[in-house]
Amino acid sequence: MEALAVGSAPPRPGLAAPTRYPHLRAPRTLVAARRPLAAAPMEAAGGGRSSPAPARCASAETESEVDEAATSSPAAEAEAAGATEQGGNGSPVADAAAAGASIEGVDGIRIRRRPVTGPAVHYVGPFQFRLENEGNTPRNILEKIVWDKDVEVSQMKERRPLYMLKGALEAAPPARDFVGALKASYDRTGLPALIAEVKKASPSRGVLREDFDPVQIAQAYEKNGAACLSVLTDEKYFQGSFNYLEAIRNAGVQCPLLCKEFIVDAWQLYYARSKGADAVLLIAAVLPDRDINYMLKICKILGMAALVEVHDEREMDRVLGIDGVQLIGINNRNLETFEVDISNTKKLLEGERGQLIAQKDVIVVGESGLFTPDHISFVQNAGVKAVLVGESLIKQEDPGKAIAGLFGKDISHAVAS
Repeated sequence: MEALAVGSAPPRPGLAAPTRYPHLRAPRTLVAARRPLAAAPMEAAGGGRSSPAPARCASAETESEVDEAATSSPAAEAEAAGATEQGGNGSPVADAAAAGASIEGVDGIRIRRRPVTGPAVHYVGPFQFRLENEGNTPRNILEKIVWDKDVEVSQMKERRPLYMLKGALEAAPPARDFVGALKASYDRTGLPALIAEVKKASPSRGVLREDFDPVQIAQAYEKNGAACLSVLTDEKYFQGSFNYLEAIRNAGVQCPLLCKEFIVDAWQLYYARSKGADAVLLIAAVLPDRDINYMLKICKILGMAALVEVHDEREMDRVLGIDGVQLIGINNRNLETFEVDISNTKKLLEGERGQLIAQKDVIVVGESGLFTPDHISFVQNAGVKAVLVGESLIKQEDPGKAIAGLFGKDISHAVAS
């Protein structure tokens, strides 16, 4: 097990000292004493155990404090596990696996982070057995994706611990102003700013475009008026790739890029930035409030924006109570049935919620089910100032030119405001 990254790597002859991301440091040794995740003492006066201490990220204000939070497992898992122990790459140790298997119930979340009863597949010698039960069977597609993503990210972190990303972060091009680009587009066109999605497939629709060239599609989107781009990076379910994100950035596309990924660990934020991301997606159905809170702080240090996605009133109320949220995406797709209803956007923006959003100067992004100018007009009247659209564009013969059909007019920069 690697040590927590608390010391500096030994100086290497001939290499200049790095000036960026000084809080990412290699471990002094590969063997170190384990540390409890929570910063506050876990023992109550008199030797008894107190209630679980808040996770370290709850007060992470400096770069070093936020980095320590980034190498920790999710905040909700700390609450469930009590004094959870950590390794340097952020992976939970074995004795915390059972206690941290589920964040269900924390902040009303219904998505379990990983199988509560362990994996369904077991091996005895050369034989494979599958023992399914309620605790290791996903209840919906999002839960299945999150379980697989948790395993995938753990493996990626073993190969590239956080301190090993330092060089890539320093070499990455500077982050661009995602929020500013949305505001500028809205002011220029008077219509919701477009976040056009580079998306090859989805779990519900299968392959959306066979002749898929991510750079060519991104360039067409930019030429035809997209303010920002969303790039799917999940490989298993959406046939996306971080290579697509990197290729689009390196091709000279100027639109800020959203890394459309299922974030379950703060390590992914650093990895996304190292690949050229200017913004990331945080899903409120998956992440407890304290996870969102510390991830927002890490994004701020990295110069990235965060689009926090909600699906219902409860998630909206939670996110509105978190400081630092600039972008809220309303997904009109039901997570359990996958049915789409764009009236969900209007429902979540009515009354006091809409007033609070205006007071906080939050940009609301409409997501899913947007195919026609009438749909765009409907969500704009509800209070949306940006839209994230993928399927209705990517399935067209010319995705770039399809933007004019979606908005009912040409919104490219070539057209006068």
